[in-house]
Amino acid sequence: MLRSNRNKQQNYELVSIEDLVPADHLLRLVDKHIDFSFIDEKVRHLYSPDNGRPALDPLVLFKMIFLGYFYGIRSERQLEREIQTNVAYRWFLGLGLTDRVPDHSTISWNRRKRFNDTTIFQDIFDEIVIQAISHRMVGGRVLMSDSTHLKANANKHKYTKEQIQKNTRDYMDELNAAVEAERREQGKKNLKPREEVNEDKEVKVSTTDPDSGFMVREGKPEGFFYLDHRTVDVKYNLVTDVFVTAGNVHDSVPYLSRLDRQRERFGFNVEAVALDSGYLTTPICKGLEDRNIFGVIAHRRFHPTQGLYHKWEFTYDATRNLYVCPQNQELAYRTTDRHGYRHYASDSKQCADCPMLQRCTRSRNHRKIVTRHIWEDSKEKVRLNRLSKSGKRLYRKRKETIERSFADAKQLHGFRYCRLRGLRNVTEQALMTAAVQNMKKIAFHLERKAKEG
Repeated sequence: MLRSNRNKQQNYELVSIEDLVPADHLLRLVDKHIDFSFIDEKVRHLYSPDNGRPALDPLVLFKMIFLGYFYGIRSERQLEREIQTNVAYRWFLGLGLTDRVPDHSTISWNRRKRFNDTTIFQDIFDEIVIQAISHRMVGGRVLMSDSTHLKANANKHKYTKEQIQKNTRDYMDELNAAVEAERREQGKKNLKPREEVNEDKEVKVSTTDPDSGFMVREGKPEGFFYLDHRTVDVKYNLVTDVFVTAGNVHDSVPYLSRLDRQRERFGFNVEAVALDSGYLTTPICKGLEDRNIFGVIAHRRFHPTQGLYHKWEFTYDATRNLYVCPQNQELAYRTTDRHGYRHYASDSKQCADCPMLQRCTRSRNHRKIVTRHIWEDSKEKVRLNRLSKSGKRLYRKRKETIERSFADAKQLHGFRYCRLRGLRNVTEQALMTAAVQNMKKIAFHLERKAKEG
């Protein structure tokens, strides 16, 4: 016998919202194990204590934001509609079944007005990391870093071309000092001082979102993107740092400053790091050595001129500061340029009679020049680290940690595309996405630990 349930939609029932949310629901675990009381302290100075209309409870506001990132709800309008019909969302916000859901415009107004030019989203992310540290879920000894691209909310065909200058790198002062010391030691004259080594470069600037950058990378989509430079701790794969740049910024540029930021902010005693090949630069290798950190960086493939000897076929003699070619001729030191490269040159008279000249150089004066950076020793140590047993084991952890963190963010939390435009708004999205990922890990770990013990 067929029965219809249509009439039951008009029935009145006496229920408790507490009974409608399963005991093992994600939001129950988050509410149980994450302490959100710090939010009131962080935003109290942004509210007037004695005039104006009563404001929406900041905790409810931020919990609404968290819901959007927990479940990858990209639109704030859609978030409002989802809260209206989802009992678990209402329970998490402290709303009853008949309570009015805060308007979606409240979130956007607070973002544009009250929280503009504040560090509230960075503060929230940091506080979640600190809670993870208190639960012994972050070791701070081994860190993995990488970047992922985020498609900007911009049409790649709408842009203007502008001439800009490349930013002076953070390490330039240190490099200049090292070059001057090197030249004095070798009896060379000091180079004329030059504060910057910037070069003019033509770039595409989006007319829709000027903060984004036009990204052109092998194997990557082409267009306007942002980059999320992320670091995770290897112990429980929690995100410990998030930094957003335009899509045309090289991965290595912000790395050392962000590493130092974590050491200072959280008191990390970093012993080892594992990085992709994009970070294999002499300044990073030197920076890791100066900080006494065991660095493992993937090999970067170079494409030397076909038919000529590779640089590795020339042997460097550190004690005599010279190179020896495959035919046992010595290439003597000549000078050190302002970019930090030592120049070693062969004797053109000997090279002219060498039977392997065509495999060595194609210069008209028959002179072979080999360059070596003054910090090349640091890079060679990193290469040896990568080939060591512990280095190989450490690098294999990347796919289980940082790569998985990015995959979860994109697959589960809507992190493939930028919700809003502008560097500040994209930074908010990156920080809040990483924060909710950390919240989930903390909640699941503590719940599992409570059941076991």
